[in-house]
Amino acid sequence: MAFSEVRKYSVGDDIRAIDWNVTARLNEPYIKVFEEERELSFMLIVDLSASESFGSQTQTKREYITEICATLAFSAIQNNDKVGLMLFSDEVELFIPPKKGKSHILRIIRELLEFEPKSKGTDINQALRYFSGVHKKKAIAFIISDFQDKDYLKSLQLLAKKHDVTGIMVNDLMEEELPNLGLIQVLDPETQKIKWIDTNSSQIRNQHKAEFLRKSRYFQESFRRSGSGSIKMNLQDNYAFKLLSYFKQKASHS
Repeated sequence: MAFSEVRKYSVGDDIRAIDWNVTARLNEPYIKVFEEERELSFMLIVDLSASESFGSQTQTKREYITEICATLAFSAIQNNDKVGLMLFSDEVELFIPPKKGKSHILRIIRELLEFEPKSKGTDINQALRYFSGVHKKKAIAFIISDFQDKDYLKSLQLLAKKHDVTGIMVNDLMEEELPNLGLIQVLDPETQKIKWIDTNSSQIRNQHKAEFLRKSRYFQESFRRSGSGSIKMNLQDNYAFKLLSYFKQKASHS
């Protein structure tokens, strides 16, 4: 609740709302009037590690994530809400506090497209702990990543106690299921290690799929156990449809 104004006391008003300073000054009772504070703060907590530069088709994960963030940000300012941005890798790379205005949103989009992170790795724990420490007021937080990390449940649970949290997992289809392309050379963008993979081997393809499913299940289970929402997307999905479906479902359960 946010303070709105003071007005004269009327019979039936809650005496706990009396403004004693104004009452003493004007020599008649006045009360403080409060109204529900509608303004919200949206925080986009975005993974900018090297794996986000991957895309097997026409678009990278980073470009796709930028479009998701732009959609969420412009929707927020339509409701006169504030929007902030935090970019992370295995360290916090950039923090922009929540603010209103179209020019502010355009700055956020520019940073999402152009910012060059110092590090290539991923540390979701550090990002969540940092945000918990710097943003005390309740926010609607979207954590957007491919979630190529582990053991972030406890940090997520602490964050979700204070904020309304949603995780958006973005992946490329090739990360989900390795195609049969024969012997190929691959580079891990975060470790910079190069290795050869025989994609003819069904065992190799099955191991690849099992590893993706493990990370995916951990993502969904972690957000469920923390009481947070979660959305899974790949680069071929219509993200606007996925977001709309999620918010409709969320509204029906509120």
